Amino acid sequence: MPRKNTSAKKQKPLYRQKLPSPVSAPADDYVHAIPIAPSRFELREDGTIATSGHAAVVEEIKTPPPKLTFADTDRSLWLYQGNCLELLDAIAAKYPEGRFDAIFADPPYFLSNGGISCHAGRMVKVDKGDWDQSRGPELNHEFNTEWLKRCQKVLKPNGTIWVSGTLHVIHSIGYAMQQLGFRILNEITWEKPNPPPNLGCRCFTHSTETVLWAAKTEKSRHIFNYDLMRQTNGGKQMKTVWTMTAPGGNEKEFGKHPTQKPLALIERCLFASTNEGDLVLDPFLGGGTTAVAAIRLKRGCVGIELDEAHAKLATKRVEEEIKKPKELFR
Repeated sequence: MPRKNTSAKKQKPLYRQKLPSPVSAPADDYVHAIPIAPSRFELREDGTIATSGHAAVVEEIKTPPPKLTFADTDRSLWLYQGNCLELLDAIAAKYPEGRFDAIFADPPYFLSNGGISCHAGRMVKVDKGDWDQSRGPELNHEFNTEWLKRCQKVLKPNGTIWVSGTLHVIHSIGYAMQQLGFRILNEITWEKPNPPPNLGCRCFTHSTETVLWAAKTEKSRHIFNYDLMRQTNGGKQMKTVWTMTAPGGNEKEFGKHPTQKPLALIERCLFASTNEGDLVLDPFLGGGTTAVAAIRLKRGCVGIELDEAHAKLATKRVEEEIKKPKELFR
């Protein structure tokens, strides 16, 4: 019988390893959650960012710190382009008691791995970008655990978080929430009445996504605007299956994001769990829908988006939304 090789050490999980030197960390790793010490920049009270005397390190890493792309302090709106983990660490350090009343997160689904879908009647590849590529179930789950851990830190004691996802990611999200001590309040099913056709004909047509709603801890006294939600539902209690169409052309006027959520969906989430003047976070801002919903509902918003093109799209949508007459969710 061959002898078992005991000389090789078992590698520690990614987030239990000693942090790499910022100078040697490969740029691609920043997309998938290598923790970055926030000491290389300073988050100021007004939301602006200043490098903190480590210009040489920033130059060597080749990845600049997050940058503020839009600010409206009167409306409590701040949009950033950069790594959300890095910025969330800085926010947690500056606001140890919590900063946000609610979070809406639409994280990567890890679907861009050679699959196909249908768009406008044509077969297209499911290739949204490097940020959506799977690194395997273990690393995907570690990534979900790490960004959720940071979101939990920046929530106020009674804050809640909404996370959307498909079967490819939502089970990992739910398990990570349980591991971290969140209290899962509801599992919302978003039903799409007109989903993309089933090209393979080897399984049921995918026509739903899941949104998990959770409180920061078991002891949280979360907000739920029950009477308002009942009023918007014709006087009846609102159930956990929401039928809504995908974003239409009017929501893609300035461009589109490959996983864009309907404005009505996020408006309902925020309307149910926050009050006017509350502050909302979206760590994966995408095309800026959460920020637009916050403006319409008179909430503040901090949005973080890694991709530069999508960050510009979000900024454009926010700038245009501010010019419109204000209407509350109906």
